[in-house]
Amino acid sequence: MAGYCWPQSLRPKETVTLHCHGEVGRVRVQVVRQGAGERTVFDRSGIAVRPQPLGDDLAVQGCDWHPSLAFEVGEKWPSGFYLVRLTHDSGDRAEAFFVVRPAEPGEALLVLSTSTWTAYNDWGGPSFYTGGQAGSLRRPLPPGFLDKSDLMRHRIARFQDWSKDDARAFAKAGHSPWCMAAGWANWERLFVAWAEAQGFRLGYATSADLDREAGLLDGYPCYLSVGHDEYWTMGMRDHVEAFIDGGGNAAFLSGNTAFWQARFEAGHSRLVCYKTALEADPLHDPVRAPLLSTMWSDPLVGRPESLMTGVSFTRGGYAHMPNAPRGTGGYRVWQPDHWAFESLALEPGSLLGVDGLVVAYECDGCELVERDGVLRAADGGVPEGFQVLASASARLWETRQAPKGLHESYIGELNWVAERLGGGDTAANRARFERGHAVMGTFRRGKGEVFTTGCTDWAYGLQCDDVATVTRNLLRRFTRRSGTAR
Repeated sequence: MAGYCWPQSLRPKETVTLHCHGEVGRVRVQVVRQGAGERTVFDRSGIAVRPQPLGDDLAVQGCDWHPSLAFEVGEKWPSGFYLVRLTHDSGDRAEAFFVVRPAEPGEALLVLSTSTWTAYNDWGGPSFYTGGQAGSLRRPLPPGFLDKSDLMRHRIARFQDWSKDDARAFAKAGHSPWCMAAGWANWERLFVAWAEAQGFRLGYATSADLDREAGLLDGYPCYLSVGHDEYWTMGMRDHVEAFIDGGGNAAFLSGNTAFWQARFEAGHSRLVCYKTALEADPLHDPVRAPLLSTMWSDPLVGRPESLMTGVSFTRGGYAHMPNAPRGTGGYRVWQPDHWAFESLALEPGSLLGVDGLVVAYECDGCELVERDGVLRAADGGVPEGFQVLASASARLWETRQAPKGLHESYIGELNWVAERLGGGDTAANRARFERGHAVMGTFRRGKGEVFTTGCTDWAYGLQCDDVATVTRNLLRRFTRRSGTAR
């Protein structure tokens, strides 16, 4: 059994349609808003689920299944992520989702990294990691992307330390092996549970919303990116950067952020990204090169993500993963008197986030130099005024170190960065980029302010006092609760 909702994003009083496939007969459909807790807003049994057409190119063309159920979003349903649970008496189950957008602005808009979920989706065909270059949004997500029984246990930065019991539990649950690399049931689920419990009023939207709506952030003091937010379109970049320049605040509690430029097609129902296959991209010509679906930092595109976030995966890499530094799992703090660390009583060199293992999976950074015993950003490569608050070690992968499951066309990020930014994939150029950093930092851009954690796994540390304190300080400032002048 499998299903998806369309549209993925809508407002109160609009109609969402559930499309299901299976041979189970009739099922129960529950719709649950997941925030600080769970709230059931819809519950109906006896919904018919029948076999639907399964073509040869579902991953690209989408499913286009007949509707199984349609219902109106309640007028008073708050903005949020809504999990659709399908269950059968036999124990068979599946999940789908939709996002309800806010009727009016709140304190911060969380744009879910749905473009990255699509890139990792291998339901019905290859993902961007198993040989695909285009992915439809109109299809189910693999098991585990939307719901997992134990988020802290089934975490990508922990899998190499799993016991046999951990591995058996993951296999028994039937989760996709890719569900720890992308999907709601990771960083974003943990973050919203914490943030809403703290009383922050969040609005929710999708990557496609951000791409197509220039005014999506109007009225908000703060934009939020959380977790693994890897695939960004030009529209997404344009709209967030205009928001910051106009006086908005952007908090990137994420890593590997905006590493690849992607493009929406077919009315925002398909995402494409050719990545390292530059010449296969139809836009590979001198005029349209800025739209190439490859690294934002590529010279042909000429728009490094560090201009928006302050940092880049090209100068970061992996941490607490195979063929990467394990370290302490935390940051070493260089600017303990910064407002982000208020009330923590830190000193230069103090560690932060160790208990939560926040420096893990994918990290963004910049080139660092030591001055007066403190690490700072090297000249060039970061926005003017960028301040390094804390850092840790990271490392890009080589092609020969590719994990199992990746397509044979995979080129290691270290090899690709050396080729495109260093001028050639040579040992000398690889040595230039091999030792990266996870960098927490901040800077002002235009009339706005930007803060980045430089790591995907920040949200896993929110149960720890030090990480929670930094996040609380950040959100109070960026949502303007503190009354701090901008």
